[in-house]
Amino acid sequence: MSWGFWIVVGIVVAAVVWLISIYNGLVAQRNRFKNAFAQIDVQLKRRYDLIPNLVETAKGYIKHERATLEAVIAARNTAHAANRPAAANPADPEAMKQWIAAEAGLSGALGRLFAVSESYPDLKANQTMMQLSEELTSTANKIGFARQAYNDAVMSYNTAIESFPDNFVAGFGGFKEATSLEATESPEERKPVKVSFS
Repeated sequence: MSWGFWIVVGIVVAAVVWLISIYNGLVAQRNRFKNAFAQIDVQLKRRYDLIPNLVETAKGYIKHERATLEAVIAARNTAHAANRPAAANPADPEAMKQWIAAEAGLSGALGRLFAVSESYPDLKANQTMMQLSEELTSTANKIGFARQAYNDAVMSYNTAIESFPDNFVAGFGGFKEATSLEATESPEERKPVKVSFS
């Protein structure tokens, strides 16, 4: 066999190793953003578990606000249901879009509940309500940090699949653009929700 043959074989092997390396790098980046969403999911489950307790505590004090309480539970259930497909595949843009919209609805409903509760001094002074409020605030902060980590991982992944030469491997490997979590609320809804019951 001639030297030319071995040079061609060496070039082909090097090219295959290089393509495998790019593919594996893209897989690692995709897994990073999926793991980052799993961290959001952990905090969301905690929030979904806290909300029924919050509503149950408030129910005894704001009986005349039944529609507000029902809206919170309905929004919680919608967000929880939308979270399942998004958590199963955060690379699915339609599932992410539905989840983001459901979460915005839940945040709005919680904001209305906290606004209504301001009119009830006994509820504001309730120890359980104060504790649940504090836990929800802490969980919301953790969700915010997890969302930032997710968005960072998505940006890195999306940059990789759009950059040359990784974009060729991404196209053949079926790597699709991931969805960042951006605020979808109106400017009014972007204002921080006051959850202090002191």
